[in-house]
Amino acid sequence: MSLNIAIVMDPIESINYKKDTSLAMLWSAQARGHNLWYLTPEDLFLADGRAMATMQPLEVFKDPNHFYELGNEVTRPLAEVDAVLMRKDPPFDMNFIYATYLLEMAEREGTLIVNRPQSLRDCNEKLFATWFPQCCPPVMVASSAKQLRAFHQQHGDTIFKPLDGMGGSGIFRIKEGDSNIGVVLETLTEHGKTPIMAQRYLPEIKQGDKRILIVNGEVIPYALARLPSQGELRGNLAAGGTGVAQPLSERDLWIASQVASSLVEKGLLFVGLDVIGDYLTEINVTSPTCLREIEASYDIDIAEKLIIAIEQDRDN
Repeated sequence: MSLNIAIVMDPIESINYKKDTSLAMLWSAQARGHNLWYLTPEDLFLADGRAMATMQPLEVFKDPNHFYELGNEVTRPLAEVDAVLMRKDPPFDMNFIYATYLLEMAEREGTLIVNRPQSLRDCNEKLFATWFPQCCPPVMVASSAKQLRAFHQQHGDTIFKPLDGMGGSGIFRIKEGDSNIGVVLETLTEHGKTPIMAQRYLPEIKQGDKRILIVNGEVIPYALARLPSQGELRGNLAAGGTGVAQPLSERDLWIASQVASSLVEKGLLFVGLDVIGDYLTEINVTSPTCLREIEASYDIDIAEKLIIAIEQDRDN
């Protein structure tokens, strides 16, 4: 059965053709005979108690010089489409939250939203990882400089990072005896007003920050290890890291197994775990990436797995 699948994303003309995960999802959905619709968060609105959208029919192509075509705009209730891929990149700000409220209204009328709007709001990508303490390194979340300093004194080499950062932005490493700790904590906590995360530094970052993908509870058996560039702390590709695909270790598989069932319960069909060494550091639910790099290295179609999961949901 052909489905109507809409995607909420950043402007399509701005995506990276070689790496974009959303584009792979669209290719797969179209190849399986589904109709595609395109919109940005600004195209969502509310009228007469219903979530509405101004959207355009979309075709996608595997041609870097001509990878999409858009048709004429139509305005319709969002509930008239079968599924919506919410693929708006962070920042996770109030505009993102407002979009999830509108998507949730369509969900109440029966449209499948990937990922579930309530879970997008509930599952902060850094805090959600702490729901699985057996998988995490020593961490603290606090706004108090006194508490954060005590954590640093206990663990020495420490990473401090904002709870709403993306792409490795705003991350500081403070070694034992570093006199910059005061200004770093003042800056990140806005003088004690905003909670941040302290995490024991993991030297295994030199072997890569591994991205593990989970599709509808199925753990993809390969990860993308994002290796920091020379002199850099962060492995994020957005911070200049280099990606190397590799099979999951036994520890990686164990960590993923600890998390997978909770993701299904929360309606999180496409999720990316971040693992450094033996520890879970983040659970990415908003717009996980690295699918293309893994698919390019191994004979696996991760995007198709997601589209099949959507089809199965709609058949039930």
